[in-house]
Amino acid sequence: MKDSTRARVAAIVGAASKGENVSSIYDYSSGGHRNISVSINNGQVSGYDYTTSSHFSGGSGSGNLDFYDYGTSKHVQLKINGNNFEGYDYHSGKHFSGTVNNGAVSLYDYETGKYYSYSV
Repeated sequence: MKDSTRARVAAIVGAASKGENVSSIYDYSSGGHRNISVSINNGQVSGYDYTTSSHFSGGSGSGNLDFYDYGTSKHVQLKINGNNFEGYDYHSGKHFSGTVNNGAVSLYDYETGKYYSYSV
């Protein structure tokens, strides 16, 4: 999965878990902030990644926050269940999963076989 897609997933998961809009996240793998804004209203995701100047949006409610990533022109499936989440990135053709706790997001990318950490 592209690093920008991972960051977008982390921002969405963080916004959903905190129940508030997100304006930036901290990416521990790159050691810096990423300017990503996310709002979730009635199960609908709307976001913009200022780093790549591209939108992402979608959602269907009931814990499903699937979105279309205009940066890769592919869909991303995202299901959140409590503090856990999982999904599938159609750009890489690989799954991902992770946990979120108080704005701390840990994401495992099956494409790279690595964990990535974010703070929202």
